[in-house]
Amino acid sequence: MPLTRRTLIARTAGASVALLSPRLSRAATVTDATGRALLMPEKVARVFPAGPPAAILLYTLAPELLLGWPRANRPEECAYMLPDVCARPEVGRLTGRGNTANLESVIALKPDLIFDVGSTSATFVSLAERVQQQTGIPYALLDGRFDAIVPTYRKLGELINRQDDGGKLARYADDTVKAITGRIATIAPSARPRVYYARGPRGLVTGLGGSINVETIEMLGQNVAGGNNGGLANVSIEQVLLWNPDVIITIDQDFAASVHTDPAWTSVKAVRDGRAHLSPKMPFGWVDFPPSVNRLIGLWWLAKILYPEKFPEDLRALTRDFYTMFYHRTPSDAQIDHVLAGRD
Repeated sequence: MPLTRRTLIARTAGASVALLSPRLSRAATVTDATGRALLMPEKVARVFPAGPPAAILLYTLAPELLLGWPRANRPEECAYMLPDVCARPEVGRLTGRGNTANLESVIALKPDLIFDVGSTSATFVSLAERVQQQTGIPYALLDGRFDAIVPTYRKLGELINRQDDGGKLARYADDTVKAITGRIATIAPSARPRVYYARGPRGLVTGLGGSINVETIEMLGQNVAGGNNGGLANVSIEQVLLWNPDVIITIDQDFAASVHTDPAWTSVKAVRDGRAHLSPKMPFGWVDFPPSVNRLIGLWWLAKILYPEKFPEDLRALTRDFYTMFYHRTPSDAQIDHVLAGRD
């Protein structure tokens, strides 16, 4: 049975006690991003990620601890990661749309820690508490917002007793964000490029203001759909024409291939000016999909697109360094070409 809040509530107290009994002994107390105190085992060697952002975060920090992936990776994605870790099995997800894991399968993997990266709202706190109560396994919630990436790395390092490694990646993230945002700090928000984020083969799904899907876009430019509140939404081509963005960012190859010749789009300023860009996505998206630490290298890519005169850095070198540090595998020149072309 898939794990949902309804099935968790329906579990009996007796089952909870039975599941808790093997894990009563703990060695340390660590708080998660919500301030919940978690009794952690002395050694954390097996970690279950509740969703894709958590899996990517853990892979970058301590790949050997990752029990599996919310969905199995494709061979072309594994070309950019440690082959043995990338090939670990699909274990499903506990949170998000289409949760596919269940309590029995999670317990069978014998994790020392379950953790999720994303919302820390009361809804997710309640879910974490119930999973923890039913399994006896500590369940940590970490903040998935892009501007929380530094404390999130430090907190995961504390949870798994890898403080030095967590601090190293946190410093890279902090240096990256400060370097990029500092360089455009004197540009008034109203003077920054107006950006439309296009998803789907027709380009008519976008991220509304405050959506986690457009956090890096809104950090550097103006989201033309920013007057609304959160999430993804379907829009009409008429609305895009009214917005008339300076730049279009898309993650869809079909849309990117057709936008310059589609009569419906050719009058949009971004298309006329040749500023419709396909985001890199291998092995994970640089702007979104999923919204995790993979967006760090995407911040450099966005900065160079929006402000080419302010960011002369060699994107190929930045890509090589990021992939080596975070994905634990140095890409070849041909692989970097493939990534920067936005190909699957």
